[in-house]
Amino acid sequence: MRFKRTLPIAAAVAVIAAAVVIAVQLRKHAPPEAARLLPAADAFFYADFSWLHKITSAPLPAVSRDPDYEQFVQQTGFEFERDLESVAVAAHYPSDWPGGGTGGPAPEPRFSEVFVGKFNGERLAGYLRRTSRSVENYDSLDIYTIPIEDRTFRVAILSVDSVAASNHDDPGVIRGMVDRSRRLASPFGGPALLRRYYKQVPWASPVWIVARVEPSAPAFEGWSAIFTRPADLVISASYNPLHLPRHTGALHLRAEAWAGSDEGAREITGKTSAFLANFHTAELSVGSPGSDADLKTAFDSLQVRQENTRAVLSATLPADLFRKLLESPSQTGEPAPAPVSTGRANSR
Repeated sequence: MRFKRTLPIAAAVAVIAAAVVIAVQLRKHAPPEAARLLPAADAFFYADFSWLHKITSAPLPAVSRDPDYEQFVQQTGFEFERDLESVAVAAHYPSDWPGGGTGGPAPEPRFSEVFVGKFNGERLAGYLRRTSRSVENYDSLDIYTIPIEDRTFRVAILSVDSVAASNHDDPGVIRGMVDRSRRLASPFGGPALLRRYYKQVPWASPVWIVARVEPSAPAFEGWSAIFTRPADLVISASYNPLHLPRHTGALHLRAEAWAGSDEGAREITGKTSAFLANFHTAELSVGSPGSDADLKTAFDSLQVRQENTRAVLSATLPADLFRKLLESPSQTGEPAPAPVSTGRANSR
């Protein structure tokens, strides 16, 4: 009798354990939660800045502050270069672009973002309240509407460490982000284009892009040198801390162009190969690009090949190269880049 009583309990425990294992595996291959909160879009970008701390102990390069950004920092206490931990961005192409887009009648791309970082919610809410034109209380959460030039920028504080923003003309876009943030995170969630291609992104990649390429659209001017027809693009960067033979770590870059046919992939592969060949020829004619061995290793690692209906470009960038760029750019033999202002760029 005891055996009959314990058998259902053991079976229930086994089922629960199996469900937990399956859920963990699904979450392992699901996009980051911030990306799953994004709306349907035509391109996606994600960056997790914590990986930089594995490469160097130096802080991110300082940026110049225009008056708007300086005011934001002073009133909120939040500095993007110090406090931002990750960001997920969705790009909405205008609907009148070739192939259509999710941006509606807007004359240029619109963007939706989820920022994850160390926020002071009270100070941030106060700043947004002072600068907003109106505040909508949606499902017990405030959505701040801020006019910026000819666009409407909407912001919502989702939690203690995440903020959603969008300059899409449709207010339903950010409302949908709020709705998704209130639900239990699901590994099956996220925009359709992202769900379709995220499995091609190596696990735990700190930076990746999933995008639809429309070579005849205005924003893709110049891409026609490689792409003559629409394609889906997946770009990822995965960090390996035990890269051989020097054990200094490396960032492995991979770009996959899904052309939809063998012929399309062959064309992209051929044009990319020709571009790399011309690049190496020019490099040899003028000498190595600087005297830095890591930079030369990065250039020499570039490879392109065809895999059925996709063209694949890969490269390996030594971690030492990033250390030099972040800690002392002049060590690479190239001048340091000029500071980039983030005031308007962050508000889009």
